[in-house]
This record gives sequence, structure tokens and C-alpha cells, in this order.
Amino acid sequence: MWSVGIVGTGSYVPENILTNVDLEKIVDTNDEWIITRTGIKERHIAPKDMPVSELCYQAGLRALEDAQVAPEEIDLVLVATITPDYAFPATACLVADRLGAKNAAAFDLEAGCTGFIYGVATASQFVATGMYKKVLVIGGETLSKILNWEDRSTCILFGDGAGAAVLQRVEEGFGLLSFELGSDGSGGKLLSQPAGGSKLPASLETIEKNLHTVQMEGKEVYKFAVRIMGEVSVNVLEKAGLTKDDIDLLVPHQANMRIVDAAVKRLGISPDKVVINLDKYGNMSAASIPVALDEAVKAGRLAEGDIVVMVGFGTGLTWGACVLKWTKVGIQG
Repeated sequence: MWSVGIVGTGSYVPENILTNVDLEKIVDTNDEWIITRTGIKERHIAPKDMPVSELCYQAGLRALEDAQVAPEEIDLVLVATITPDYAFPATACLVADRLGAKNAAAFDLEAGCTGFIYGVATASQFVATGMYKKVLVIGGETLSKILNWEDRSTCILFGDGAGAAVLQRVEEGFGLLSFELGSDGSGGKLLSQPAGGSKLPASLETIEKNLHTVQMEGKEVYKFAVRIMGEVSVNVLEKAGLTKDDIDLLVPHQANMRIVDAAVKRLGISPDKVVINLDKYGNMSAASIPVALDEAVKAGRLAEGDIVVMVGFGTGLTWGACVLKWTKVGIQG
């Protein structure tokens, strides 16, 4: 089994920014209330005619450039999303074609906000076994398109964006050291888009009842998230034979500042080691972690050999974390 690392990152968010003050004109809420309860100040919103594949393409293009990898060298494109262009074909197929990754297999993966972690875990196995040499993993969402903009409990939380990473073989001892993945389908209804699938196909009734939009039981999701974020971070460190003192950078899912604070407190690490961009983007679901990672890389917050923990939770319910010993130096062959 080869060691596998992330040798390139990229991200993209739409230009249009929706601030909390803008939201005050749409729904019964206010800037202070949103900031106090979530930490979010603004979010980026895709134009109506911009599908998630466009965001994924832009993020993927940047990741390939950062990794200095040509599109035709990619063996697999994996897109984690809950807002695909279509039920089928897979968004990954559209993105691979747009990028010119003509030699790549492609498929979508759905694990909600945990999607990027699940995607990295899945993709790394292809490289570790030698089946593939280079894999492009993208987490992308256009959640604004499935929000009920009259529901202040959900529409204030989410934003659009995409983040990407190129996975490749790296020197032994570097790269991905451990994973922790989990799920609990008994909590599936706590965060869902009820209609549009085979259980509730689109109808006049489902549209009138707003069942094609995000439905969330916020208090229950919050309780689950506060517990699982710290717990899974500790578990994944133990699997890697490390402790909280070894963490150089924590990249958590950017859902709610109070949830992140609880995880940081559970780990007992300095807030200086935590990547936070929630205030600028809101919750971008599967795009949240890879965008935060890319911004940390671009800001020079990671050095060779640093220990990175990425952790998230999402619909499903799902959760996941991974430990990474940072290097961007890939091994060919």
C-alpha cells in the first residue's frame, strides 16, 4: 500500500455576495442575530444559470494547476455533492469532460457536508493500491438553489462554492495517516430534501409544500454536531498514533461557529491552529472543508511535515475525519 497525499488544491466561489443586511430585506432576521448564533456575516450565491458543475470545473482547474498535473494525467474524477446538475448523468462526468480529463473514470458521491472527507478516503484507496496514480476530488455545492428563502432557520446558513484536491502517491510516512468515517441513518430525517427522489417524486403537492427545499431540525443537528466533531477528531488522532499536541492545523466543517468552538474546546488546542472562513462563506456543505484547506495553503499556513486534521459532519447522518502529514511533493510511477 503506497502512501497517498494531497499535492494540489484549488477553490472557487461565485462573485455575488449576499450579506446579512441583504437578508434582512428578504426574511425576518437581522445581522446581529445571525452573527451571534452562527458567526456568519455573508455568503456567496451562484447565479440562477450557473450549475454546480461550473463551480467544480473552476475549482478543479485551479487544483490541477497548483499540482502541475495535466488533465489527461488524471485517472479518476470524484465529485462530492448533494446539489448535482442532474439526477443523472453524474456531475463528475460533466466536469471530467470539461476539464479534458479524457482518460479518467468519474462518479459522484453523496455524504452531505462530510462529502469531501468521504471522497478523499475513497480516492486514496485507488492510489494506495496502485490501481490509479492521480485522482481529482472535488466538493461542490449550489445550496442556494434548494433553499426555502422564507425559512429563516435555514436560508441564513448556506452558501455556494467548490473546493478541489489532487491526490497522488507521496513519500512513505507523509500524506494521509488515518481515517474515521461513520453514519447513523436513524437521524436521516433531521437534515433532508424530502422530495424529488423515488419516494416523493415531483408533483404539484410536493412543490406547494416546499418539499424540494432543505428541511432541518436545527436543535437536534446542533446537539449531534457538538458531540461528534470532537469525538471523531480524538478517534482519528488515536488511529494515527498521535495526540492533540501534534496538531498543527485543524480544518473543520464550517457549519456554525458555536459547533467549531465546542470541537476546539474538546480537543484543547489553540484557536490559532484552527481554519475559520465561516464568516465569509457560510455553510457550503461538501465544499466547506476543501475551500478552507485551499485558503490555508494559499495563506502559507502549512509547512512540510505539518499535521493537519480535517473533520466534518453532515446529512445522513454522516461524519468523518482524516489526519494528514503535509507534503505537496508527489512521487511519479
